[in-house]
Amino acid sequence: MNFEWMKVYIAAFFEVFWVIGLKHAEGFWPWTGTVIAMIISFYLMIMAGRKLPVGTVYAVFVGMGTAGTVIADILLFEEPLQLSKLLLIGILLTGVVGLKLITDDHPERGVES
Repeated sequence: MNFEWMKVYIAAFFEVFWVIGLKHAEGFWPWTGTVIAMIISFYLMIMAGRKLPVGTVYAVFVGMGTAGTVIADILLFEEPLQLSKLLLIGILLTGVVGLKLITDDHPERGVES
């Protein structure tokens, strides 16, 4: 697996934490963790976008973050499990995987690092 894509997956993982933090953080330390997760998440996404197609990076980042947040809500915060939610997450992830599969992983020529 390409290291740049690994950055996108890790960024999406941290996105789940900062999105949850926006709703549930109370007090200094939870907000500090939320801000740190935001910084890590966006930094990794931006770094991956320098070498990969930025539209695909953003779509994968948001799709995985959305799916992860919904799953975390179900597992951690007792959000009701609905078959329709799981079906729609499956459709979303199918689109994300499809975008990733058809994307050329090679950096564009002429782009400076």
